[in-house]
Amino acid sequence: MLTLTDTAAQVIRDLSSQVAESTDTGVRISSQADGTGSLLLSVVDGPQTDDKVVESEGARIFLDPTAADMLDDKALDADIDEGGSVAFMVTEQHP
Repeated sequence: MLTLTDTAAQVIRDLSSQVAESTDTGVRISSQADGTGSLLLSVVDGPQTDDKVVESEGARIFLDPTAADMLDDKALDADIDEGGSVAFMVTEQHP
């Protein structure tokens, strides 16, 4: 199952709270239909019916079935630069 670093969890909580007032708000990671294996990240009001929900330290991630398979043994990290821009990185999970 996808895990989140402390930094990623904090960024996701911050993004979710800035966009919506709903307690179901989270970040959805979905696969692109173009066959490139790329993923799309968006802030949404809640999961879709077939999404897998990952919760960590108050952060909620919704994964579509393809993204859930791709990220099953991965960790999501985030980096914030001096200008406040956020970059998410997918890494191998540490045992």
